[in-house]
Amino acid sequence: MSDSAATPKTGSHGKADPRLRRNLKARHLNMIAIGGAIGTGLFVASGGTITGAGPGGALLAYGAIGVMVFFLMQSLGEMATYCPSSGAFEVYATRYVSKSFGFAQGWNYWYNWAITVAAELVAATIVMQYWFPPDQVPPWIWSGVFLLILFTLNAFSVRGFGESEFWFAAIKVVTVLIFLALGVLMIVGILGGDSPGLTNWQIGEAPFVNGFWGIMGVFMIAGFSFQGTEMIGIAAGETEDPEKNVPKATRAVFFRILLFYIGAILVIAFLIPYTDPSLLQGASADDSTAQGFTEAVTKSPFTLLFERAGIAGAAGVMNAVILTSILSAGNSGVYVATRMLYSMAKERKAPRLFGRVTSHGVPLAALAATCLIGAACFATSRVGSGVVYSWLVNASGLAGFITWMGIAWSHFCFRRAYKAQGKDPKDLPYRALLYPAGPLIALAMCAIVVVGQSLDVIAGEFSVIKFIGIYIGLFFFLAIWGGHKLVTRSRAVDPMNADLSRTAQ
Repeated sequence: MSDSAATPKTGSHGKADPRLRRNLKARHLNMIAIGGAIGTGLFVASGGTITGAGPGGALLAYGAIGVMVFFLMQSLGEMATYCPSSGAFEVYATRYVSKSFGFAQGWNYWYNWAITVAAELVAATIVMQYWFPPDQVPPWIWSGVFLLILFTLNAFSVRGFGESEFWFAAIKVVTVLIFLALGVLMIVGILGGDSPGLTNWQIGEAPFVNGFWGIMGVFMIAGFSFQGTEMIGIAAGETEDPEKNVPKATRAVFFRILLFYIGAILVIAFLIPYTDPSLLQGASADDSTAQGFTEAVTKSPFTLLFERAGIAGAAGVMNAVILTSILSAGNSGVYVATRMLYSMAKERKAPRLFGRVTSHGVPLAALAATCLIGAACFATSRVGSGVVYSWLVNASGLAGFITWMGIAWSHFCFRRAYKAQGKDPKDLPYRALLYPAGPLIALAMCAIVVVGQSLDVIAGEFSVIKFIGIYIGLFFFLAIWGGHKLVTRSRAVDPMNADLSRTAQ
């Protein structure tokens, strides 16, 4: 590994990171974000959202989150097109808000995905027990196998990662499209008997169940479901022709993901009443055990619909799809965490070792560190009662929303600096819609989600332990931000002096 083996920087418009290769194509960029956002939240938990808020409440909640994500993607698209960087939000936060805020954003994003990799390893071992009980194959072996696969897919070239993620995500996309197609045929009465019409929208408390609080509950779930769309910002640093492909992906990915989620909720709402015992059982199943996860998959609306459509072994099929989803999420998580650690090393916010790359443009030391941390976090799930692992997962719970809030605020500060330095927004290669309302609305909605996480604890019997467990990730972020600011005495970036160059370091 050596810096001299890397591709040199060229051009004046961010056309090449000095040590990474622009080998990701537009189709890779699209699938990376789709793969990061579609997973068990859609395949398994979607039925629970209708149970909790009814068909109308679930649609309203997902639609509201969709609006928030749209504005966030617009903000990220504008900055990533202007200055594509593997550090993305960390670089933008540093340049346009403050060095301390950028430092905290970078480490927040890295540990979020490093811990998420561990969570995916846990999920993979649970899914594999559907076919191979633990008395036949020890669960930890599967975690080791999958971690080795993820490391290998990322170790040789960014093209290898891009191709694997393209096909992993393609399986999920095809599954959702088949689900939507079969669902429409059932809704109109061509398949599965007579059409249900609007019956399931009118029974009981439908279309809105549990009123405002039912919608708020789904609002929280929907927010977590869309996390991963921001991966476009990281991948932009290694995408060919970013001025063309990043805006295209920004627009296309959002609408495709929204179509998948809204479409799936609509199909489920028409075909399965919110009072259906299967949805209730699937929503309440404990997916932290092999038995609980299998029950959740068996009662998943996807499984139920495939069974009604006559697809043999629907539960087995969905388990295979979910396993692919886990590999996809883990693959993307390893990639974005590695690139964030690499970027921070280049800016001397992490050990310089992590800024070195192989002759194929892969930051191998950063990759190894990310996988080792993921493995260490996974190991905590096997020790004692798993209390440490639970706290680690809690620490990453709000990290995605913290990242999103950072994107919105960085964009607001970017535009303010852009105008302060006499530049015309019309000259931007891609302009976000509805600025400044867009980032401010997204910022406010993210804040609502963050505050809303503790409503149950505050409204019920207050528990300090539960409260800390919910917000430990936020406290960790604030500690990193404040600690860096205290040590470096860094100040907020003056708009007149903000770095508006179009290349990253």
